[in-house]
Amino acid sequence: MSGAPTDLVAALAALRAEAEAQIRAAAERDGLQRLRTEFLGRKAGRVTAVLRDLPALAIEARKAVGQAANEAKAAIETLLDEAEAALAARERAAGVDLTMPSRLSFQGAVHPVTRVADEVCDIFRELGFTRVTGPEAETERNNFTALNFPPGHPALDLHDTMYLGPGVLMRTHTSPVQVRVMGAYRPPIRVTIPGLCYRRDAWDASHAPVFTQVEGLAVDEGVSFVDLKAAIGFFARRFFAPGVKVRFRPSFFPFTEPSAEVDVECQICGGSGCPVCKGTGWSEIMGAGMVDPAVFEAVGLDAERYTGYAFGMGMERITMQRHGLHDIRVLYDADVRLHAQFVRGR
Repeated sequence: MSGAPTDLVAALAALRAEAEAQIRAAAERDGLQRLRTEFLGRKAGRVTAVLRDLPALAIEARKAVGQAANEAKAAIETLLDEAEAALAARERAAGVDLTMPSRLSFQGAVHPVTRVADEVCDIFRELGFTRVTGPEAETERNNFTALNFPPGHPALDLHDTMYLGPGVLMRTHTSPVQVRVMGAYRPPIRVTIPGLCYRRDAWDASHAPVFTQVEGLAVDEGVSFVDLKAAIGFFARRFFAPGVKVRFRPSFFPFTEPSAEVDVECQICGGSGCPVCKGTGWSEIMGAGMVDPAVFEAVGLDAERYTGYAFGMGMERITMQRHGLHDIRVLYDADVRLHAQFVRGR
């Protein structure tokens, strides 16, 4: 807005009249807010633009135009406040109480199992492990044969594995990605492999037919069981507590030899015994062991030169230990009351 002082004062009067007409015609809060911004906004308000140009005018003209602009601004502010008050009164009369707190809307959050899987991978990244992924639909060769499963192993049966067709199935563990990685890269190899796995397990407090697993694989010259124990101990102390107790129990897996089950002191009962740990005071967190030479031969690595270790842990059970949950099924119920607890740390 520019021109002679008298023209500016007349224009401000017209601007004031225009604002008054529009304010009286506005019937909603959004409309009143839009008008407040249009006429009085700090950056692009029409009255504000006049006040911003005052320094360019002569002193006498500045006084006259400034007074008219301030009067217009005050009048428009009063009209807007009165209109908003009148609208609030009508809403109260109609039974709308805008002073009541609004309903909390669920904002969404990273699933607790996903958060735990990310944390596990981050811990092992400190030991030089790289995060990799692979397909959930796998070949029987990668899922079983290359991992030293004999043809008659029960895991190959239809009642344990979900087959999509001849030789194709939904992976039962993330170990097939080990086969893919060792077939594509030469040692040294250190990878973590998060992902979904599928089995024909019945729903109960500690089992689910679809679950998240994090696999770990380290292959190099001179890798030993001592390295495996050191890595798992480092993880347990970082993830659970600095003084957490860890134990290794002899076990058997087709793709590792020797093999072990790894337990930690139950984080729910503190080792005193509870239904989750079946009264033992210990909770199993993973299976682990040294990579069987037959697996190296299947992927074309020299078993005389290289050794390695592997481990796999179910993220749902780890999540239960972390957050004191007693039933794995609550992680699949889509109950926003559970997931809302994790919104703050998204």
